[in-house]
Amino acid sequence: QVHLVESGGGLVQAGGSLRLSCAASGSIFSINAMGWYRQAPGKLRELVAVITRDDNTNYANSVKGRFTISRDNAKNTVYLQMNSLKPEDTGVYYCNVQLRLPTDWDTGREYDYWGQGTQVTVSS
Repeated sequence: QVHLVESGGGLVQAGGSLRLSCAASGSIFSINAMGWYRQAPGKLRELVAVITRDDNTNYANSVKGRFTISRDNAKNTVYLQMNSLKPEDTGVYYCNVQLRLPTDWDTGREYDYWGQGTQVTVSS
């Protein structure tokens, strides 16, 4: 069984910063990509940032230059440093992890796991 635990959300004024963390634990053989998505009220969930095992990153255009994604492979943890926050960054942030279970060590099959979500609210 795999668990993802997120932390770091909260209320911040525009221009402020927050750092999100997401730790994966449980029966894990390996982790490939790790990422953050967000969902604002009345909108679809969208990709914010993703990082591969080789530390290649990709960001939504709306957060480029303000957000930084990183990971600690030894801790199975992904981070999202959010600076210069704007009211439009408000939403529930979800981490996503693509991983391989021990039972699939030789098949290459990977699974998507999601965190429970953490609320980020940016006031103007």
